Amino acid sequence: MTEIQTARLTVADVGLARTLFHTIASVFETEVGSLSDGYLTQLLSRPSFWAVTATVDGQVVGGLTAHTLPLTRAELSELFIFDIAVVSDWQRKGVGRLLMSTVRAQAAAAGILVSFVPADNEDTHALDFYRAIGGVPAAVTIFTFGEGGSE
Repeated sequence: MTEIQTARLTVADVGLARTLFHTIASVFETEVGSLSDGYLTQLLSRPSFWAVTATVDGQVVGGLTAHTLPLTRAELSELFIFDIAVVSDWQRKGVGRLLMSTVRAQAAAAGILVSFVPADNEDTHALDFYRAIGGVPAAVTIFTFGEGGSE
């Protein structure tokens, strides 16, 4: 089997970031607006932003985005994993598991010991995946305001 490479993107990876964000949108069947090089450079330069790719032979097969959230109850941060996606041909081949273990190991090395990820209750594949890699579900309701929410 071909080796899967993972990497956290930096400002030197603007083109790869654009490909990653389009890949994530494609997997989720959503649109991506036009993202300028300046915007992507600014985003990738933020230490609190994480973009991690999974590639095979230079082709993006998956990735994730996450944000470091500083806590107010202790001098600690947690990692909010916002999106994780794997292209259909590479699903159930260890890509998602590798992405999660990579980002959790890198976060731990940065002193971030807790990470969390939201999943829609209807997305049974995501729920099963997160349970399989040791995630513990927490009953929460997320409210959305503004675009996409009801007002």
